[in-house]
Amino acid sequence: MSTQKKAIVVGGGIGGAAAALSLAQCGIEVLLLEQAQEIGEIGAGIQLGPNAFSALDSLGVGEVARSRAVFTDHITMMDAVDGKQVLCMETGQAFRDCFGGPYAVIHRVDIHSSVWEAAQAHPLISYRISTRVDQVHADEHGVRVTDTKGNVYEADMLIGADGVKSVVRQYTLGDEPRVTGHVVYRAVIERDDMPEALRINAPVLWAGPKCHLVHYPLRGGSQYNLVVTFHSRNEEQWGVTEGSKEEVLSYFAGIDPLPAQLLDRPTSWRRWATADRNPVPAWGRDTVTLLGDAAHPVAQYMAQGACMALEDAVTLGAAIRHSQGDIRAAFKLYESVRIPRTARIVLSTREMGRLYHAEGIERDVRNLIWKNKSQAFFYQAIEWLYGWTEENCLIPR
Repeated sequence: MSTQKKAIVVGGGIGGAAAALSLAQCGIEVLLLEQAQEIGEIGAGIQLGPNAFSALDSLGVGEVARSRAVFTDHITMMDAVDGKQVLCMETGQAFRDCFGGPYAVIHRVDIHSSVWEAAQAHPLISYRISTRVDQVHADEHGVRVTDTKGNVYEADMLIGADGVKSVVRQYTLGDEPRVTGHVVYRAVIERDDMPEALRINAPVLWAGPKCHLVHYPLRGGSQYNLVVTFHSRNEEQWGVTEGSKEEVLSYFAGIDPLPAQLLDRPTSWRRWATADRNPVPAWGRDTVTLLGDAAHPVAQYMAQGACMALEDAVTLGAAIRHSQGDIRAAFKLYESVRIPRTARIVLSTREMGRLYHAEGIERDVRNLIWKNKSQAFFYQAIEWLYGWTEENCLIPR
């Protein structure tokens, strides 16, 4: 760029860290503002498809992330009522050859660290912690952000990567999250506490009536991630709290004994009342846009939340380079390709949640859908998702 531009990124999670790194790689000076007392992640494991690894490679951190991930042998769905297999998609060499990358599971802290370490080391990136944004303004001269202490920050552009309750989104759109009524419990189990029959090198999903649970290895198999989801009987509000084993057990009566034994293993649970948003035709205005959960919060049923945030960050950088530094044009291009793709993820995820939680005749139909299907069938069906790369990121798919 003929003159160095400045950007403010609000939010230091996976998406915010990736956005800062992507912008800096375009020669943009970045100030990242994080409301917490330190920049990091909470939670347990997440899944990374080939699209996520393509984004990580574009950011220059793919090898670091790979060194911290566990590469899976397959993705399996089981019927939690009768204990029978519904489908198994192999994720070995044929999968990697098809999509150009692996399928892996990783601790959320490890994937965040892989990106943030590179961002911290970049000379164009600085950051402030304990900084909560409460006012945003943009005009033809640029953007201005004010925090709760009265500090003012100015730049040429602003990217809101500040999560489901985004302050930046409140400025650009002013809408409210859609509380799903689905509750997610997450826990980590040490290997010695994991039943031997379930020490499987794969994400395994046990689909039950209005509930399901997922387990997979973390950190070289020394730990296992456990996620349980159910339709709450109560009216929920988005948020994270401590959970209780008693609540979990009350939603999983009648499932197969093999997965049921996992529910007694965690010593502590974290409870997420989940939310997403209905897709919208635009995220930003002027030189302000959104990224990650601030733009397109999504339920966990397709394991694509972090993957989409990484894609966003890479696409944002590609759009800026394509637009030769014209930020308004770049943001319009970015939104024109990211909004349809992430909307497809949000809407597909809702339908996938319905399939996972089917009961009665719907359960029977679900189990027939994928019966005796070939690996080629599964690969073709998912190519639109896992076939994303930086090279095609500005082409709608």
